[in-house]
Amino acid sequence: QVQLVESGGDLVQPGGSLRLSCVASGSVFSINKMGWYRQAPGKQRDLVATITPAMITNYGESVKGRFTISRDDAKNTIYLQMTNLVPEDTAVYLCKAHIFTHEGAWDDYWGQGTQVTVTS
Repeated sequence: QVQLVESGGDLVQPGGSLRLSCVASGSVFSINKMGWYRQAPGKQRDLVATITPAMITNYGESVKGRFTISRDDAKNTIYLQMTNLVPEDTAVYLCKAHIFTHEGAWDDYWGQGTQVTVTS
């Protein structure tokens, strides 16, 4: 069994910064692509950023230049550094990882999400 747990969400003023973390634990043998997605109430789930084991990154258009994704494979963890936050960034941020388990299978796993609220 695999668990993804996000942390770091908070209430922040426009222009502020936050750093999110997502840790994978359990029956994790290897992790391929990892990423962050977000979902605001009544809206679809959107890509924020992804990162491969080779550190190749991809960002959603609305966060380019403001957000930075990184990973620490020794800790099975990814991070999302968010700067210059705007109210439109308000959403639940979810972590996703493509994981090979000790049981010998690749699958996609999602965390429960962490709330980011940007408001004055």
